[in-house]
Amino acid sequence: MDKILEALVSSSHSVPVKKAIVKKVVEAAEKEVTAEQCQALYTLTTRLIFLGEDAFQKQVGFQVLEAYARYHRADFELFFSKDFVLGLLQQGYGPLDRKDPAVVDYIHGCLRLLISCPSVLDIFSIIQTEILRMVCERPEPALCACLATMLSDFVQCIPREKAAILFCQQLVRTIGYFHCPASQEQELREYVDQVTKVSTLLQNIWKAEPVTLLPSLQEVFAIISSTDPSFDPSIALASLVQHIPLQMITVLIKSLTTDQNVKDTSMTQALCRMIDWLSWPLAHHVEMWVIALLKGLAAVQKFTILIDVTLLKIELVFNRLWYPIVRQGALVVLSHMLLSFQHSPEAFHLVVPHIVDLVQSLKRDGLPTSKAFLLHFTELVHCMMYQYSGFPDLYDDILEAIKELPGPGEEKIKLVLNQSAWTSQSNSFASGLLRLPGKSETGKTGLVNLGNTCYMNSIIQTLFSATDFRRRVLSLHLNDATANTLMKKLQLLFTFLSHTQRAAYAPRVFFEASRPPWFNAGSQQDCSEYLRFLLDRLHEEEKTIQVLMSAKPNVVSPGNGPSDDTGGETSAEDAGVSPVAPVEGKSEGNDERTLIERMFGGRLSTGIRCMTCNSVSEKEEPFTDLSLAFCPSTTSSPLQTEGPSEEPRGPCQGAVNGGSEAPEIGPSSKPVTASTTGVHFVPGSSEPPLSVPDLVDYFLAPEILDKENAYFCQKCGSLQRAERGMRVVAAPEYLILTLLRFSYDAKCHVRRKILDNVTIPPLMRLPVYAPPPKHSSSSSSPPSSPLQVDSPESSENLAKKLKPSDVGVWPAAQFVSYVLSSVVMHSGMSSESGHYYSYGRNLNGADGAQHHLANPLALGEESGNGQTEPIALTCSGATHPKQEVEEVCGGQPAGDWLLFNDSRVTFTSLGSVQNVTNRFPKDTAYVLIYRKQDVTGGQNSTGGVTANGMRLGSEPPLQKELMDAVTKDNKLFLQVREGVPPCRRLSFLSLNTGHGGVTQPLA
Repeated sequence: MDKILEALVSSSHSVPVKKAIVKKVVEAAEKEVTAEQCQALYTLTTRLIFLGEDAFQKQVGFQVLEAYARYHRADFELFFSKDFVLGLLQQGYGPLDRKDPAVVDYIHGCLRLLISCPSVLDIFSIIQTEILRMVCERPEPALCACLATMLSDFVQCIPREKAAILFCQQLVRTIGYFHCPASQEQELREYVDQVTKVSTLLQNIWKAEPVTLLPSLQEVFAIISSTDPSFDPSIALASLVQHIPLQMITVLIKSLTTDQNVKDTSMTQALCRMIDWLSWPLAHHVEMWVIALLKGLAAVQKFTILIDVTLLKIELVFNRLWYPIVRQGALVVLSHMLLSFQHSPEAFHLVVPHIVDLVQSLKRDGLPTSKAFLLHFTELVHCMMYQYSGFPDLYDDILEAIKELPGPGEEKIKLVLNQSAWTSQSNSFASGLLRLPGKSETGKTGLVNLGNTCYMNSIIQTLFSATDFRRRVLSLHLNDATANTLMKKLQLLFTFLSHTQRAAYAPRVFFEASRPPWFNAGSQQDCSEYLRFLLDRLHEEEKTIQVLMSAKPNVVSPGNGPSDDTGGETSAEDAGVSPVAPVEGKSEGNDERTLIERMFGGRLSTGIRCMTCNSVSEKEEPFTDLSLAFCPSTTSSPLQTEGPSEEPRGPCQGAVNGGSEAPEIGPSSKPVTASTTGVHFVPGSSEPPLSVPDLVDYFLAPEILDKENAYFCQKCGSLQRAERGMRVVAAPEYLILTLLRFSYDAKCHVRRKILDNVTIPPLMRLPVYAPPPKHSSSSSSPPSSPLQVDSPESSENLAKKLKPSDVGVWPAAQFVSYVLSSVVMHSGMSSESGHYYSYGRNLNGADGAQHHLANPLALGEESGNGQTEPIALTCSGATHPKQEVEEVCGGQPAGDWLLFNDSRVTFTSLGSVQNVTNRFPKDTAYVLIYRKQDVTGGQNSTGGVTANGMRLGSEPPLQKELMDAVTKDNKLFLQVREGVPPCRRLSFLSLNTGHGGVTQPLA
């Protein structure tokens, strides 16, 4: 026997010889062997198992040990005693460390040989204690996998009762320390297999002893919610999720989200790490737990956590879509995160740059699973682009990549979007304070959406882009008496837009002050209605101040500029009145018009001619904008009318989201063709698209009053057929045009959007007529104080309001040139929903005033006989060469335009403005602002110099109080961004005095 043992250990024999020796040894196990020989054999085979030179020797050791232990069990029981097992677990074997997986494998194999022996119970007890100690020492995955295998076979070794709870908790924590440094596929597979064995052990324990489950899950949450920067839990914890009963999701999530002891920072960490679990290849139901936690946090209004985690992890979730094994779960989470994050496009725009590459990869894949996945993914993308419209430059490549794939209809999109939203904009604003990015590359400031306030944001940005208006507002000297006026708040708002360091400003104070009383906060509204209300408020405020100041004995006229402070006189500036420059034939000293009148005010003359006696009635009225209707026969959504085309249009076209159903201005009826305008509205898709001048021509075209709308002629003393026409008699500095894009469908009783593309020329000429001389018998109405035009579309016949007067022949029209300043777009398919964004550019007032058009426009054109013929009253787009257009528009046609979409401001081009509807049919121009161009080469019509001596071509210097306000807020912004503790930050409450009621930080 001794020689046989030596032969086993010897390495000089060949493998066939060794196999023959092993066979002899195993056969000899059936024979009588002394106890001493058995002990020696057990010792030798154990040494081979632990310290064998190669795998063959270790295998031989196990075979021989197993053979002799079966035939000589009593001797083996003496050898494999509890003391021997304890020594192995505490000290290892010779040079072999106790943490070596071979130790556990050896014990596992020996337990199989002693399973029927009484002494094994003592060994089980030893193992229960030692294995708990081993788990607390955070063993490596390989050792844990060996332990899990042994404990799965011998559940008697698993600690019991309270020790079982502790064991599960410590095993969970041990998994949290697992890390796989391997990069080879085989090593990664082994690591995943090891983790799976450990998680399966925990599953078996939870089933056998349910009392251990909840403490284990609490330990999981404690691990993933840890804010210790030195500890990064392993995503191997994801392997446990599939073993948690799904029925516990609701109870556990509610318990976590309502626990007052759980801090927001801990919850944020936990959610981030759960999202990381999506990378674990074999985990099931992770997406269900992630979404359950997201919904739970939304239920308790933890929106700050949701916003921060979404922005932090959305790109990681998107990247999981590249891996088929985790793709489906990642898409579920990505869909929920994007569809619930509906207050801002920020999250979606983080993944936009990666969408095209993924779509192209899935197309090339060609697998059925990839095709099905691609359909679901593109549906999500369509929903996001619908929700966050107004970014044509971002979405062009995406639309091109998915154009061949079917997309969802609008009703399906709305259904999807309504299912997942978890927050409102007012809640998201608080989180915005935590992330304080700097300005975009444009250097411009966006406006925070305060809750469906895109209608206000787009209007503010267009007014801010009106350079002359902005500069005049900023140059106003408003005293303490005007601290609470809307103009003061607008001045502060423009100051922040000009000088803040923030990427986006939250105009809360201005919103509350300027919101029409009938506008419900948080609801979608019409931007054109808001613009009219805002301008009227500013106008009436200044009128009121002028009246109050004129009642004082020593006050200079409100239109006058500053004078020397002598004799106790107070200037108009100190009185809170705008120092504005004169226009068209009025000297600065006697022009008492308000700033709104100077910048946006024009005048219309409406004349009615009786077609029986040719008597004429004329009425003049002011306007701040022209509401341009679409000709019924040219619209893709025709207006519903009854009777012949000559009958007046009823109140069938209106504004968006709460705007008046009736048109603000315009004829109640116009023939389809108007020979005097030279415009022919012929339906049919083959015709070129309508242009803005076409709509202006239609607005100004004469119309017939007949039948039930017949005109009551005072001269005839009866109702007569008459012709009514309108002419612009005073052109505004800024021409505001509103396109009435919504028609009433009488069959369905709904308002439908007119999606016709309207060409937007960069230059436009407006026919303006000097008022004809009036006789003393003229009954023209005097100007009214409000700037809004009384709608000619009243249900009463306008003829009853107007009295005939002898009006002389109108002189020829003078064409006034306008250059495009800004455009407000409405994105959506109906008047009750959608989104506003705007395009704008800064037009330098001085440059615009001094630039000459190559071909100045005369009052008339010379006929062949040398006589000057009147020009037809057609509004037209300028047809100057491209180079000249670029010069007039600022010299930088590709970079001088900006796209304003709430908080986001990006560079764009004039071409993008003009082509956006071609690319995105539901994005249509709604409000346009054109700025008057001077063609005489003289000073700007508003005056080359303001009342305080400042030229229009430069930005006005900030007054001290405005400079103090923006400087303090910039300091606060920098302190917050740099992590200055709140106790050391600048108190912004000091801005309460003299700054339009600002009492809170502005982001």
